[in-house]
Amino acid sequence: MELRDLIVTPIVVLLVLAAAYYIRPRVTDENTRRYFFPALLVKIFGAIALGFLYQYYYQGGDTYNYHTYGSRVIWEAFIESPGIGWKLITSNGEYFTGSFEYASKIRFYRDPSSFFVVGVSALADLFTFSSYSATAVIFSVISFCGAWAMFIAFYQFRPGLHRWLAIATLFIPSVVFWGSGLLKDTLTLAALGILTFAINQLFIRGKFSWTGIIFLMGSIWILYSVKKYILLCFVPASFFLIYANSIAKFRSIIPKLLLFPFMIGLFALTGYYSVQIIGEDDSRYSLDKIAGTARITAYDIGFYTGRNAGSGYSLGELDGTFNNMISKFPQAVNVSLFRPYLWEVKNPLMLFSALESMVLVLFTLYVLVRVRHRLILALIDPQILFCLVFSVTFAFAVGVSTFNFGTLARYKIPLLPFYTVALIFMIDYLNKSRNLSEFDLTE
Repeated sequence: MELRDLIVTPIVVLLVLAAAYYIRPRVTDENTRRYFFPALLVKIFGAIALGFLYQYYYQGGDTYNYHTYGSRVIWEAFIESPGIGWKLITSNGEYFTGSFEYASKIRFYRDPSSFFVVGVSALADLFTFSSYSATAVIFSVISFCGAWAMFIAFYQFRPGLHRWLAIATLFIPSVVFWGSGLLKDTLTLAALGILTFAINQLFIRGKFSWTGIIFLMGSIWILYSVKKYILLCFVPASFFLIYANSIAKFRSIIPKLLLFPFMIGLFALTGYYSVQIIGEDDSRYSLDKIAGTARITAYDIGFYTGRNAGSGYSLGELDGTFNNMISKFPQAVNVSLFRPYLWEVKNPLMLFSALESMVLVLFTLYVLVRVRHRLILALIDPQILFCLVFSVTFAFAVGVSTFNFGTLARYKIPLLPFYTVALIFMIDYLNKSRNLSEFDLTE
């Protein structure tokens, strides 16, 4: 914490709140208005709290490397030479005349996905005088925009569930905390929310607009630049949503059941081609290397770079083969959704993760007990299927490649809103089907 943080941060917060007050009537209605400022404020609080955690608990870490040894250096370059500063932001890890003095101080200069975050932070630094806290506030606003877009997308599916959907998309504690500060996760979570909104507007509601196209392409670009594996899970799920939404227009349940296997085939096909397309640009995600990438990442995080981020876990030996990786599917999904268990807690941060996981376990059991006789029918619902396909495949992806509870708590936040929304929609499906049955009986 520096003097500039104490001066600039309150000014930035006031400007953000003033802008939010102006924008709120344009993006809310009588149901959603009540959540707007609370959601924004918890995001701002989460961003600042994350900075304190890294400074006083971890005493360093990614968020400070992105800023102190990243965007701060670019900001200093801008002060001395705006031309060099701008070239650094757009350099994509390349050296040029006059760059080495600054680039040599940037820890992530040669890492494209991490340097993307540095570049966004550097742009924010131009308005915050390189104040870490103020720049973190700007990241929290980016996160809020994505979270609000996701909330609106799901709200348009089920307006009557606005209270529960707000909790799922705006107020899950770990998502607020790990997804608001100066980190990769903030940008990818925001892009995921905007992408969900854009797909809903363009392909489900059929409202074509150039703004929607820009949102769609921009969010895909961010995800592709920062965390490609999120796209690997999301693209097949989004095809599920679009295709299943078309099937849902059939009034009879029989065509829906008959076409269900085709949706499974569609998922496999789109998943395969997603891996193929991304693998052409990044060989780590090609079909013949993705299992090896998972193995290397898991062992690196579990036993080296992430060894101090929290307690490790193991799913058994990973040998780098595709079949071996797939065999870990149930364990990987379980660890992402429902662990750490309370008896696995070894530090204060793990306790918060364990409590949140316990709530998710209890909520899941409650839903399964309530919906048990109509589970198959509920799974044909397009929105439920979309949320479950993404959340479960993403749970597998991060669970099998992390091997550390502390790191996993951060990596898994994109799946939590989708999984929770799926459970909420399943309860709503049960209630509606019961009401329909009662109506049919009275008729």
